[in-house]
Amino acid sequence: MATDHNPTATAGALLSGPREIGGKKPFKDAAPPRGAETLSPRQTRKLRSHQEGFAADLAARLSLFLRAEFTVTLAGVHMAPYQRVTESWPEPAHLTLFKTEPLRGVSILEIPTPMGICVVDRLMGGPGEAGAESREMSAIESALLEQVAQIVTQEWCAHCAHLKELKPVVLGYENNPRFLQTAPPQATMLVVALDTALGNCREQIQLAFPFAALEPLIRQLSQNPEMEPDPAPAPKPAAPRGWNPCFDDLCVAVSAEWPGLEVAAREVLKLKVGDVLRIDPQSAAQIRVRLGENGGFHGRLGALAGNWAVELTEVVKP
Repeated sequence: MATDHNPTATAGALLSGPREIGGKKPFKDAAPPRGAETLSPRQTRKLRSHQEGFAADLAARLSLFLRAEFTVTLAGVHMAPYQRVTESWPEPAHLTLFKTEPLRGVSILEIPTPMGICVVDRLMGGPGEAGAESREMSAIESALLEQVAQIVTQEWCAHCAHLKELKPVVLGYENNPRFLQTAPPQATMLVVALDTALGNCREQIQLAFPFAALEPLIRQLSQNPEMEPDPAPAPKPAAPRGWNPCFDDLCVAVSAEWPGLEVAAREVLKLKVGDVLRIDPQSAAQIRVRLGENGGFHGRLGALAGNWAVELTEVVKP
């Protein structure tokens, strides 16, 4: 189910429409309850931008942790009563109950069972497949998935560090949303919906926070000035290359090669002291001077002050 985006939405209305992914029940009623908390257009815009940054950081961290591409995109942010939120979650699901100290209230991370099984398969060295059958997760699988739940809650708190220092504290786990009683049925919850994908598994995970606990942070977030991105600085001109005096005393081997002479392998075995090798006179102008292991110049053979010498005639291009 898709709902049009309305930046002036109140509690229960969508800031970005929730989508039905992986069998997740969509919210049946989008009308805001009377007297519910509201978000201003500026708060809506700032909150979405903040959570989009969280989704990008979470994708990078989970991809590194799983050693596989794990995509995370913000599907939407909406407010709804606690009872309607829990009724929208499938049964069974992996539900992590946690607090964000020092904020009050209990928050919930909902990971659909197919995505949980897919992540556990990857943690066990598999390709990351959930399997065709629908089943509950075992106790061992739930314990392995706790690592991912901790990463999600830690990353969310870290992304709020510039507003308030928060510490995630896991309180427990549940696999049936009907048994949850962490807030009154009509308590307003702020739900962050994330579309995730690992391999062929695509599911939507959700984080539900008590709105009363996050309201001061949202107000602070909306009061921060909206900074325009700084224009890209003009590239600096390349500095002229200069000589590094650290190389003043470094010795470099210089050798000269005289090409153009080829001898059959059987003739090499017959060479002895005193033999004369005939060299093409034109090859004297094709001397190759090497600097270390690299060819540096071409030169011409000659003599200077009674010593053999090579006059450099051209640079050898690498």
